[in-house]
Parts: sequence; C-alpha cells; structure tokens
Amino acid sequence: MELLPAHRLAMREFDQRVQRTDVDQLDDPTPCSEWSVRDLLNHLISEQLWVPWLLEGHSLEEVGDRFDGDQVGEAPRAAWEEASGIARSAWDNVSLDGRVHVTGGTVPTEEYGWQMTMDLAVHAWDLARGIQADATLDPELVETVHAVFEPQMDAIRGAGIFAPPEPVAESADPQSKLLAMLGRQP
Repeated sequence: MELLPAHRLAMREFDQRVQRTDVDQLDDPTPCSEWSVRDLLNHLISEQLWVPWLLEGHSLEEVGDRFDGDQVGEAPRAAWEEASGIARSAWDNVSLDGRVHVTGGTVPTEEYGWQMTMDLAVHAWDLARGIQADATLDPELVETVHAVFEPQMDAIRGAGIFAPPEPVAESADPQSKLLAMLGRQP
C-alpha cells in the first residue's frame, strides 16, 4: 500500500475510535502509561493541526506554541473532526517530493507522512484500549506499517520515541507483532 492510502486508512482507524469516545472517558488511562484518553486525543489533535503548517514549509519556530494546551475541550469528537479535516485537506493537496521541518531537523515529506501514519495506527489501538472498544486494526494497514518501520526500529527506539519492544511469539498475528515492536503489550 502506498503512503496516502495508508495514511487515509490509519486516520479512519483513529477516527472510528474517536467516534466511540465519550466525555466521561477522557480521564481514563491508556496503554501509554503517562497519558489519559484526553492526553492521547490532545496529542493526535495537535499533530493534525500542525500538518498544514509543516506541509507548507513552515519551521517549528514559525508555528510556535499556537497548538499548545488543551485542544480537546469538552467536545472531543468535534475537536478531532475539525483537526483531522484540516490535515486531510493538506495531505490531499501536497507534493510528496518536498521536505518538512520536524523536531530532528528536516525530513522528506513522504517520511513525515509515514511517521504520521504509524502514529495514527498505533494510537488508534491505544485509544481503543483506553475506551474499551474493539482494538482490531485493519490487517493491510498493520502489515504495511510493520513493513515500513521494522527496518527502522533501532534508530526510532534510539530516539526514545517508543518503549523497548515487548516479547512476542514468532507465531503471533501481525497486529501483535507490530504492537510488540512498538513497545506495547498486545
């Protein structure tokens, strides 16, 4: 699967979990040990709000702190719908041949897109677990994300982005392997 279809699918996976999230679940824990459901949603909503700015070539300094703080409010679905709509539109109108400013410098736009795809996919699972919903991810998305990131995991872990990998049986299903690779206990 290519980047943009994979990204759309990952966004749809996260969106499905947001649509099942109620305001009274915002303080519930997630598999991300330091994040509540609100914190997780805030992370993804903020990320989506950054997308058009970064895809347009703005630096982190130019974007500044405009998306700091609580972006969830008391209407998580509406906040997500607005932010994800802005991001979808930006991705639909971008050339993947450019470069994007991120915390570690500048990276190819396509690499940024894959990072966002992985983040949406794994956090769809995290959110599902936090709200006690179905955590089964689309199998093609799982296999695609695993294939793209498995060769890069030593470098990614070295950056401190994910917890160390969890042990998983060789016979485990693809989703369990992906989650274990990303430091989750499937």
